[in-house]
Amino acid sequence: MLELVSSILPGAMFLSLIVLLFSGAPVAIMLMGISLVFGLLALWTGDMKLVHATLLPNRIFSGTIDNAVLVAAPMFIFMGLIMEKTRIAEDLLLTLQRLMRAIPGGLALAVILMGTILAAATGIIGASVVMLTMLAIPTMIERGYDKGLSAGTVASAGTLGILIPPSVMLVFMGDLLSVSLGRLFVAALLPGLLLAGCYVVYIVVRSFLQPSLAPKAPPPTAEETEGLWLETAKSVVAPLIMIIAVLGSILGGVATPTEASGVGVAAALLLGLLRGRLSMKALKESMDGSVVSLGMLFFIFVGATAFSYIFRKVGGEHFIVETARALPLGDWGLLMSMMVMIFIMGFFFDWIEITLIMLPIFAPVVALMDLGDHVEKTQMIYWFAILVSLNLQTSFLTPPFGFALFYLKGAAGNMLTMSDIYRGIVPFVLVQLVLLGLVIAFPEIALWLPNLVMQ
Repeated sequence: MLELVSSILPGAMFLSLIVLLFSGAPVAIMLMGISLVFGLLALWTGDMKLVHATLLPNRIFSGTIDNAVLVAAPMFIFMGLIMEKTRIAEDLLLTLQRLMRAIPGGLALAVILMGTILAAATGIIGASVVMLTMLAIPTMIERGYDKGLSAGTVASAGTLGILIPPSVMLVFMGDLLSVSLGRLFVAALLPGLLLAGCYVVYIVVRSFLQPSLAPKAPPPTAEETEGLWLETAKSVVAPLIMIIAVLGSILGGVATPTEASGVGVAAALLLGLLRGRLSMKALKESMDGSVVSLGMLFFIFVGATAFSYIFRKVGGEHFIVETARALPLGDWGLLMSMMVMIFIMGFFFDWIEITLIMLPIFAPVVALMDLGDHVEKTQMIYWFAILVSLNLQTSFLTPPFGFALFYLKGAAGNMLTMSDIYRGIVPFVLVQLVLLGLVIAFPEIALWLPNLVMQ
C-alpha cells in the first residue's frame, strides 16, 4: 500500500498543481496547501524524513528571504516608483510627443520609444502601462488615432520592461535557474530592443498603408517649438542617467546587478531632488508601493519554494525527466511543447505564477537537452530563459487575464472599450511570437552579446 502511494505521489502532486491553478484560489495559498498535504503524505510513506520537514523553514529563509540576489527586486521596483512620482518619465513622454507629432504614426512611435526607455530605466509594468495610458491615450484619440491601434501600442510598450533589463522577472529567473544574473541581463538586452524595433516597424508600415489609422498632427506653431530642444535635452538626460547608472555599471563590470539596483535608486533619488520634486509624500508613496508589491511577490515565492522542496523530496524531478524522456517528441518536440504550454498558461496566469512554478519543473529537462550545433549545452539554459521571457511577454496581453489589459482599461475608463483593447493587442502578440520564432531559429540573437562582453 505504502509503495503504491509512494509511486503515484509525484504524478498526483503535479496533477493537483495543474488542476488547482485553474480553480481561482490565491496562488500562494494554493501552493502552500499542496505542499502541506503532500508533505504529510511523504512523511507517512517514508519518502521524506521528519528532519527534512524541519529544514523547510530554513530553506525558505535562506533561499528566498535571505537571498542576496533577490535584494535587486525591491530596489528596482522602488527606483521605478520614484521615477513615476517625481514625473521624470512624464516629462520625457510629453517631449517625445511634441517632437514626433507631425510624423505619420508619430504619437504611437513616441509611446514605443518611451516604453523602451522606461523599460531600460525601471522595468515596472503596472506603473508604465498606467502612466502611458493616462498621458498618451487622450491625445491619440483626440488626434483621430484608431482606438485599437492606440490601445495595442500603449499595452505593448508598457510591457517591454518584462524583458529589457533591469527586469524584475529576470531577477527571479536568474535565481530560480541558478545562473549569472549579469549574463542573463546582457542576453535579454538585444532581444528586448529588437522587440521594440519590431513594434516600430509594424506601426510605420501600418500607418503608411492605412494613414487614417494614425493621422499626422498639424505642424507645430512658433510658440510650441520655442525652447523645445532645451526641454528635450533636459527630459532625455534624466532617464539616460538612470540607464547608464544601472546597465552601464553592469556591462562595464563595475557592479553586480544587485549593486547596480542600489546605484539606480541613488540616481533616481538624486534626479528627483535636482528637479525639485522629491517630496516626503512622493518618497512615502514610493516606499509604500514597493512594500506592497514585494509582499505579494515574496508571498508567492515562499509558496513556490515550499512546493519545489516537497516536490523534489517525493521524486518529482525524476518523474518529470522520465516522463519527458518517455514522450516520443525528441528534444525539439519537448522545447516546442514547453513553449506552447507557457503560451497557453499566459492566457490565464501572470508571469509570477508561471515563472515560479514551471521553471523549476522545466529546468532539469532543459539540462538534458542536446540540440547539436544549434546551441552549446553550456549556453542552453540562458537561451531557454530568454525564450521563456519572450513567451511571457504575451501573458500580459492575452485575454482573458492579461494584466496589462486591466491596467489599460482601468486607467483609460470610458475612452476605450474592452473590444477596442482586444482588437488592438492581436497584431502586437503576433509580432512577439514572430520574434520568439526568430530567437528559436537564430540563438545568437540572445547569445552573441553576452559572449562578446562577458568572456
